Amino acid sequence: MKRLKILRRWFARKFGFARMVCLVLLIGFAGLRVWDPPPVQELRLRTFDMFQLIDPRDKKGVRPVTIIDIDDKSLARFGQWPWPRTRIADMIINLTGNGAVAIGFDVVFSEADRLNPDLVAGQMRYLDDATRTRLRELPSNDQILSDAIRRSRVVLGETGQPEVGSELDKTLPFTGVATVGEENAEKFLFEFPGLLRNVPVIEKVAAGRGLFTIRTERDGLIRRVPMIMRAQDNIMPSLSLEILRVITGTPTLLVRTDKTGVRAIRLKGVEIPTDKNGQLWVHYAPHDPSIYVSAADVLDNTVPASKIAGKLVLIGTSAVGLNDIKTTPVSRAMPGVEIHAQVLESVLSGAVISQPNYALGVELLAALIIGLLVIIFTPNLGPVRLVLAGAMFAAVLVGTSWFFYAQYRYLIDFTYPLLSTTAIYLTFIFASFVREQRQRKEIRGIFAQYMSPVLVEQMAQSPEKVVLGGEEREMTIMFSDVRGFTTISESYKHDPQGLIALMNRFLTPLTDVIIEEKGYVDKYMGDAIMAFWNAPLDDAEHEVNACEAAIQMLEKIDVVNKAREQEAADGGHVYIPLNVGIGLNTGIGVVGNMGSDLKKNYSVLGDSVNLASRLEGQTKEYGFPIIVGSRTALAAKDKFAILELDFIMVKGKSEPEVIYAIAGREDVMHSAAFQRLRNITIEMLSCYRSRDWQGALDAIERGRKSEDADTLEKLFKLYEARIKDFQLDPPPEGWTGAFALLTK
Repeated sequence: MKRLKILRRWFARKFGFARMVCLVLLIGFAGLRVWDPPPVQELRLRTFDMFQLIDPRDKKGVRPVTIIDIDDKSLARFGQWPWPRTRIADMIINLTGNGAVAIGFDVVFSEADRLNPDLVAGQMRYLDDATRTRLRELPSNDQILSDAIRRSRVVLGETGQPEVGSELDKTLPFTGVATVGEENAEKFLFEFPGLLRNVPVIEKVAAGRGLFTIRTERDGLIRRVPMIMRAQDNIMPSLSLEILRVITGTPTLLVRTDKTGVRAIRLKGVEIPTDKNGQLWVHYAPHDPSIYVSAADVLDNTVPASKIAGKLVLIGTSAVGLNDIKTTPVSRAMPGVEIHAQVLESVLSGAVISQPNYALGVELLAALIIGLLVIIFTPNLGPVRLVLAGAMFAAVLVGTSWFFYAQYRYLIDFTYPLLSTTAIYLTFIFASFVREQRQRKEIRGIFAQYMSPVLVEQMAQSPEKVVLGGEEREMTIMFSDVRGFTTISESYKHDPQGLIALMNRFLTPLTDVIIEEKGYVDKYMGDAIMAFWNAPLDDAEHEVNACEAAIQMLEKIDVVNKAREQEAADGGHVYIPLNVGIGLNTGIGVVGNMGSDLKKNYSVLGDSVNLASRLEGQTKEYGFPIIVGSRTALAAKDKFAILELDFIMVKGKSEPEVIYAIAGREDVMHSAAFQRLRNITIEMLSCYRSRDWQGALDAIERGRKSEDADTLEKLFKLYEARIKDFQLDPPPEGWTGAFALLTK
């Protein structure tokens, strides 16, 4: 026992307020990371940007992608965009003839070509009928493009729209997508209400169709590209993913999911890791003009064969006027089509980066472990060791994060654990400063903080108690409160001094009774009093003394009420009596000096305190001014008239509690009238708990015919109401008779 006390004191001394604050900070930062507000996201994203700037994707070797650029040179040569579809067809024919593996369009042909012969025939003036007829007999430009697409392997681009433009043609083909995993992929994907597709004549002959829509981050950078999305209630692959599906001959895309979201997308021989929303972290290489070929050169068929043969070809634009320039972590200005090329090259070279779905768990675990190490060991370190330990933890976090990126291309954030640990360090430094200031102040004025001379004397005899904290003791706790004091206060709304005088008038005798019976007044809460027994001094009969104090308090209130009633009669004003409710409970509490650097109070905390407060609140429900817990009643049963009231379940406690009323002292306990009422109450409770509803009601009726039955009238009405409810809706199997308190 002595060793246990020493251990408790050591723990209280070593595990102080600063550690508790740091634990709260640790939990708070974990909650912040899970919530992941935009500032936290951006800090993490900037870290990942730095990694790519330091170590971008290696672009050495043969480049698998060529970009056909509708650049300013091409526009100057062939005119403004959009070009006639025949010119696009010529481009496809030349690229196919030069050995392109697949051709992807980062543009959409959503409307019929305005230069289709039949449209020209209807729009041109001064044409003779024969010419108009001849024009209408010519094949449309869209059909010519369709024929060129049919003879090649072309993936058309489509785009998501912020609103529905028109009904989708369900006869046009869609890429098949299936989900493999614990969750349906649809709820995790980015969604666009509308979908802009190509004209049907070319859409239906293409080898594939994919969205080239790219989402920017809050800061305008493009770090992640959605590989799969929802558009107008259809799951659609991205342009780059569809190109990969076409060249690998994959009939259906498989989307792997778990409870956290999308994990990867699987093709034949390839699995592409994604974030939970199906986005691929693009592993960028610096912008490289060498993979660009002017569309003008393709149309002139002057491109070296090595630039096209065996390549994946993307057709897009870098022309400033066409507004398809993006910002990435490695480049301030990169044509949007090159981002698709970067995705293709990353996947084909196996140089993808990813943030695993378990990354959040790793970051939280790292912050927890390092945070706990700091909380445990930091207060015991000197300044030099503290700085060295901080530098070591920072180096470990940064180094581990970089190791995962450099070796495995995993994005593991070190900023969150570093911020969390830094906050804990700063808190300890601040707490150390505050503690020194507080100790100096306590030495000068600690004894002036306490009002009780007994407590001051004990503190003088035991200086080790002059600390925040305390000890566990078995105690009896009292809460008392004046019933209807709000109504009484309203009668003094024009006489505040009179209200203060009234409070002092009844609080003074109640306080005197508590002190006389060896109790300690903890605090006043308006008209309420909190007190306890068996601390700071030992009291072997603290339960009995507390019960005696409670009865004397009622007697003192009666004296005050009689005097007030006479004063009201003499003064001709309304008399409102003071009625006090008292709750007593015995149990283990933590008692000691509690508070802040500026103000302390010798007080008690614990479940037993909460129950005493609840019991005081129930005095108005059961009709008895003094209600006590089972341990108090057991200790005082030989000296007071104890009456069992109920078997209750208090919110926050797992075990129910039997509660009792104190009806008087020994003279009441031995009276015949009390014994009859006690026996009737026992019979009623026995029938009630055994579900004999009628037997309980019969006992209540007999009780009402007994002497002093009005004492139990509230109790009888309370059980009558419960029984009627149970007759309509019986309690469940295993019901023990416990009643859950709904009021405080």
